[in-house]
Amino acid sequence: MTTKRILSGMRPTGKLHLGNLHGALKNWVNLQNDDRYECFYFVADWHALTSDYSDTGQILDNVTDMVIDWLSVGLDPEKSTLFVQSRIIEHAELFLLLSMITPLPWLERNPTYKEIKEELSNRDLSTFGFLGYPVLQAADIIIYKAHGVPVGVDQLPHVELTREIARRFNFLYREIFPIPEPLISDVPKLLGIDGRKMSKSYGNSIYISDTGNELNKKILSMFTDPQRQRKSDPGRPELCNVFSFHQLYSDDSSIGEIDVECRRAGIGCIECKKRLAARITEGLQTVHERQEYYRGHIKEVLEIIENGTARASGIARATMAEVREAVKI
Repeated sequence: MTTKRILSGMRPTGKLHLGNLHGALKNWVNLQNDDRYECFYFVADWHALTSDYSDTGQILDNVTDMVIDWLSVGLDPEKSTLFVQSRIIEHAELFLLLSMITPLPWLERNPTYKEIKEELSNRDLSTFGFLGYPVLQAADIIIYKAHGVPVGVDQLPHVELTREIARRFNFLYREIFPIPEPLISDVPKLLGIDGRKMSKSYGNSIYISDTGNELNKKILSMFTDPQRQRKSDPGRPELCNVFSFHQLYSDDSSIGEIDVECRRAGIGCIECKKRLAARITEGLQTVHERQEYYRGHIKEVLEIIENGTARASGIARATMAEVREAVKI
């Protein structure tokens, strides 16, 4: 059976939250455990500069913390290659060459360009690096000749742009790159404690590392059904953010009970939140134990990064040798 190479990455812009866990990391773990795939996952520290170029002091620490979170949720360096983008200079070289052949309108019509600028309106994102980050993203993917990219539906335009860039390179020079396919995951959309998209920039995240009082405080402050003002008011679980978390962390019998009791006002929101905090604490116990282990064994984490980066670097060098020959430069 021929394995297909999978590639994905995350920006080290701060702590990972439950949206990252359920929206991406659990899918990464499932893919690494599927014999059909050879998985490469990277820390996209150059991509972090697209929005955080003026404050880079935390990036190095964030790189290590992110890999600790990855290992803690189940990524296995024996099954997945974990590496750091900036330590493989060939990414930048391919980015430069691809930027020469990428039409500017392809970047200007990127649907997330305006969305991210609005979300981070307090930062100056009128830079070439921010406009051109999809080209670097394309280089990240095709330099490993990846066949698949795990994404949510909202990220499909990024993969499609990568496909177009790969096709254009293959047409202009010679066929080197496979055209990567998006691997659509059934991503549960978790909202933050204020009912908006869970995001570090909104300050509304429940982090994977949250425990004890910090976790309980956040759960108790979560928005619920806006029409339920008193315990005696019947609730609508399908509109309640707390219930969406119960569907991930509680067992089927508990979910069914909460659904019924909420609708008939048999359970109040405070009690429902307390139950959720207990379930999340229980569900993340193993993750927190692994986090504690790896924080006490940083040398082991750094060795994992070094070994993964060395393996990825060998593949990137081989690809760039083919690219230089094709471009005749």
